[in-house]
Amino acid sequence: MGNDLVSIIMPSYNCGRYVEASIHSVQAQTYQNWEIIFMDDCSNDDTIKRVSELQEKDARIKLFQNHSNSGAAISRNTALREAKGRWIAFLDSDDLWEPKKLEKQVRFMEENDYAFSYTEYQEMDVDGYLTGVTISGPKHITKRGMYNFCWPGCLTVMYDATKIGLIQIEDIKKNNDYAMWLKVCKKADCYLLPEVLSTYRRGRAGSVSTHGITTMIGWHYKLWREAEKKSVIASLWLTGVNLVCGLHKKKKYVSKTV
Repeated sequence: MGNDLVSIIMPSYNCGRYVEASIHSVQAQTYQNWEIIFMDDCSNDDTIKRVSELQEKDARIKLFQNHSNSGAAISRNTALREAKGRWIAFLDSDDLWEPKKLEKQVRFMEENDYAFSYTEYQEMDVDGYLTGVTISGPKHITKRGMYNFCWPGCLTVMYDATKIGLIQIEDIKKNNDYAMWLKVCKKADCYLLPEVLSTYRRGRAGSVSTHGITTMIGWHYKLWREAEKKSVIASLWLTGVNLVCGLHKKKKYVSKTV
């Protein structure tokens, strides 16, 4: 396992329109000791063609493909098994990083001896225009705090694999990033680097941000019942806690400039 290598987990399905910009945002990092574990889930657009062309010029891009459409949970599990780095980071194939994201986050974790961290991020619309929305979160998230709500944005998370080990989650179709954090937080608390270092693309067809509250409640219940193996009562309770904390997050940690 590379002592300072960052393994970037990048699952993808039909992101040909955005994937080059996402990978370019990694290539533009001031911290250059990284690998991209690109896991395509049987895209039927030009995603593979675009990534293959980038891979020919940059061997740090490792391209893998599922044999059948399997979903993000299976894709992330496979990618994590292929990762060689000490540091594990996550970037969906339609999101972006600021150039100093890796440099600042690795330094933040090394200097404070943290094994699990996240950063603030901003939102853009489907066409890449900033919406003025910025999302933060608690400075310190314990296991109990992570059970209350999924505070970190997936594109901002980093953990130390030498301390956390290999993470594998149940095959749930949604909230699989939250399922990962629930496993990681059992081994280490999570700490906020209070700086906007990533940009999340909101509103793309099929993304979580396009679904209604009823659908999302169902996904949360399945997370607790199927991934965490909680009882029916506990799953209902934790789903309710998530809803309340979600409202709290919008009030305290989401800001918008005019």
